[in-house]
Amino acid sequence: MGKQPKSQWDFGELFPAETGRRVLSVSELTAQVKRLLEKQVGSVWVTGEVTNLRTQSSGHIYFTLKDAAAQVGCVLFRGEAVMNRSALQDGQKVLLQGDVTVYEARGQYQLIVRAVELQGVGALQIAFEKLKQKLAAEGLFAPERKRPLPKYPQRIGLVTSSTGAAIRDVLHVIQRRNPALEIILAPCRVQGEGAAEEIAEAIRVLNEFNVGVQASACSGDEEKRGKLKLELQHGLDLILVTRGGGSLEDLWAFNEEVVARAIFESVVPVVSAVGHEIDFTISDFVADVRAATPSAAAEIITEGVFASREFVAGAPEWLRRKIRQRLEGATENFGQFQGRLARLHPRRRLNESLQRLDDLQSGLLRCAKQGTRDRIVAWRNLTDRLLRVRPAQLLNQRHESLVMSRRRLRELAHVGLRNGKSRFGTLEARLRLLGPEQVLSRGYSITMDAASGKVLRDAQTVQSGQQLKTRLQAGEILSRAEK
Repeated sequence: MGKQPKSQWDFGELFPAETGRRVLSVSELTAQVKRLLEKQVGSVWVTGEVTNLRTQSSGHIYFTLKDAAAQVGCVLFRGEAVMNRSALQDGQKVLLQGDVTVYEARGQYQLIVRAVELQGVGALQIAFEKLKQKLAAEGLFAPERKRPLPKYPQRIGLVTSSTGAAIRDVLHVIQRRNPALEIILAPCRVQGEGAAEEIAEAIRVLNEFNVGVQASACSGDEEKRGKLKLELQHGLDLILVTRGGGSLEDLWAFNEEVVARAIFESVVPVVSAVGHEIDFTISDFVADVRAATPSAAAEIITEGVFASREFVAGAPEWLRRKIRQRLEGATENFGQFQGRLARLHPRRRLNESLQRLDDLQSGLLRCAKQGTRDRIVAWRNLTDRLLRVRPAQLLNQRHESLVMSRRRLRELAHVGLRNGKSRFGTLEARLRLLGPEQVLSRGYSITMDAASGKVLRDAQTVQSGQQLKTRLQAGEILSRAEK
């Protein structure tokens, strides 16, 4: 508002200054949007169908990733070490990992691709859901049949590969948390054809071992039972079925019905720890307890013993927890600094400049091609107009064309005749070489039936008294067969 007048002649500010406002240029607005996207969204995984794929001469690949409702532009720079680069084809359904950013020259957001994965597990997913529904209907997943795990297990059965990463993780955690725990290993394959049958057989073997141990503890005299009481009284406390992470195809052995049945029929509680936290298999639903990872399963099994030691090791654990928190905080700060450094890296700006150069090059090529086409059309139009106003020249051109066509027709006829004669001579020579006269000239003869002229090839077909005719190189001989 204008200031109040001090006198009748002081009218104040007739035109007060406008309130302050910040006006952004297009570049500044785009830069703010770019920073906001890179900070708030950052690196993501996106799935969709590849379309409009094009590869520039610079080696950079540009394409669009779409689904039924939307699409996003993507770029894969030549310098990125990306596997499955050849999988990028129009119509291919892929899973991409990349950084969301804004291409400032156009003012549109895009995905800078860092990783490419193919999607082809739809059929396995359908089979997984069908088997899951079937077993759920039969009651294999019923919560009321889940058995609690013993708080202080002394002996467990382990079903996994003897050379995999899972057994190392489990042993490492158990050694750290409860080294007195006894482990009975039933090795088996956990991937590939026949792995499901081996896993199921390993579970059954451990159950048979458990039954045999309990029978041994209950048989014999009192003295023998007393010696075995502490060592063998409970047999196996639980069975751990585990393997490391992998794709859906790698984990498929744990989605087989034979494994689910073996876990369901086990008299010993079963813990399933297959893959990573995001992986779920049929064995996880059937088992009494599901663990996210092999290491997590080992922690669950040893939780009772480990927790009972916390009052002794409270201070060191608290210190480790604090150090871990500090490390996580430092790791998070380092990740943030690393992200900022990646956004400010000269290679990032160089890639953006190269992308803009590719756009300019494409536009220049389009303009050049369009200009060339326009000039060709104009030249043809002028030629047609010139021919229309000079019929004599057109007549001369048609006459010259007719003379040339006549000359070419004559030459083609001569060439065709020569080629025909040459092929005829070649065929005649080949026919002469393959004819019977050549065989007869080498001293051979041809024997035929004198009546029918049929060539005789088998002596068994000749009858006694039959008239024969033998053809030589010069002349023929008539004879009669006696035998």
